[in-house]
Amino acid sequence: MAGINFGTDGWRAVIAEDFTFANVRCVSQAIAQHLTALNLLERGVVVGFDTRFLAEKFALVVAEVLSGNGIKVYLCKKHTPTPAVAHAVTVHKAGGAVMLTASHNPAEYLGIKFIPAYAGPALPADIEPIVACMAGILSSGTVNRSSLTKAWEKGLVEIIEPFSDYAKHLETIIDFAAIKERGISVVVDPMFGAGIGYLEELLGRHDCKVAAIHNWRDPLFGGSLPEPNANHLHQLCQSVREHKAEVGVALDGDADRLGVVDAQGRYYSPNEILVLFLAYLVKSRGWQGAVARTVATTHLLDKMAASYGLNVVETPVGFKYIGQAMREQQAFIGGEESGGVSIRGHIPEKDGILAALLFIEMLAKTGKTAAQLLAQLSADFGNVFSERLDLQCSEAAKQEIITKMENWQPTSLAGVAVKTISRLDGLKIILENSNWCLVRSSGTEPVFRIYTEASSQEEKKELQQAVKQALFLEVEEGKAEWMS
Repeated sequence: MAGINFGTDGWRAVIAEDFTFANVRCVSQAIAQHLTALNLLERGVVVGFDTRFLAEKFALVVAEVLSGNGIKVYLCKKHTPTPAVAHAVTVHKAGGAVMLTASHNPAEYLGIKFIPAYAGPALPADIEPIVACMAGILSSGTVNRSSLTKAWEKGLVEIIEPFSDYAKHLETIIDFAAIKERGISVVVDPMFGAGIGYLEELLGRHDCKVAAIHNWRDPLFGGSLPEPNANHLHQLCQSVREHKAEVGVALDGDADRLGVVDAQGRYYSPNEILVLFLAYLVKSRGWQGAVARTVATTHLLDKMAASYGLNVVETPVGFKYIGQAMREQQAFIGGEESGGVSIRGHIPEKDGILAALLFIEMLAKTGKTAAQLLAQLSADFGNVFSERLDLQCSEAAKQEIITKMENWQPTSLAGVAVKTISRLDGLKIILENSNWCLVRSSGTEPVFRIYTEASSQEEKKELQQAVKQALFLEVEEGKAEWMS
């Protein structure tokens, strides 16, 4: 099965190298067989795509195979955000969706994300049967295909535009009246991705002052990455200043993640956005229930939840597990440090568009800046400092480090006693002073990620150094490299 490996959020590969029309047909056939086995064939499948090179052509290939297996295809008319495609599953009561996207990866990548009937990221139990089907398909080369003309004549293809239904749904969740009354000014940066036009239209129709940058299709993403973090939002900061706007919001390549900057050019990390959302939803909306976060996400959420009388559900990394907690454990907010978030009443899929609108609503309803709101949380709950470091190493070094991690049982770290050790996903060590670290290896590349959180910058650095010395000191020179 060379060239097709499903990771945390689907299959991604370099276009023309492994992401080929032939491989996409095989994956599509495997999805078709999986849906047939689940008796979901008659419900149909939504097919969407982002703005990447040839994405619309690959979507047609998927449609040919699905319709060739007798499955109706709801084919998006143009590039569409992942959350809008997921929502379309609920609108059409489909058996699932296939999204052609590589999210925030470099421009040369494309991918396939399978979205099951529950309209959230696929769990391993949903992916494993597809992978099992692919083994036989790749060996036999058997793929059922139908020309789209014939499929159209048989009623097996329907062109859809998901925006209208998705927008109506968001208007039931977001308080646009408050946004309109406040007249907040916003700069939107869809980063040349699938979210082009969505926030501009939604905010504009509710009399919000909106300007936009990078709101046209560019498969090269302006020569950068469509990832809305501090390293890629300099032009958004500049545009916010030029327009004298109150806030700037950015979406990643398929619009399922959010980035935020304020009028002073301050970037708000996903962890900060999550704690702001939790406080707002509890205090302004009076929401109660559980809070879902991944093992790599800030524990400030836990401190706040305890104060509010809420439970916290900790999950492995991957929004699929957050979505599961929202579906099965009634979590009213779920999020991850990499930028994904969803809330009660929405689909169990991360959604940058929803998050951007909720952030703007929060500013409108509270009448405060994000900096003021965050300062109040710091006064109430104290400060935490979070950071992720990446270590790229050889495959041999990776296996050495994994073995070390499996056998490591420290009683203290950075001079502080160890409180608990968790191996839910990687190795997570929580200290008696509530500082913590997490070490995880990538499932698809020789990379380790080290997450640390502490109550001061100095303690965070000491914790990072202690982990490096314990696990990575003996890695041979030239086998490892720290990445920014």
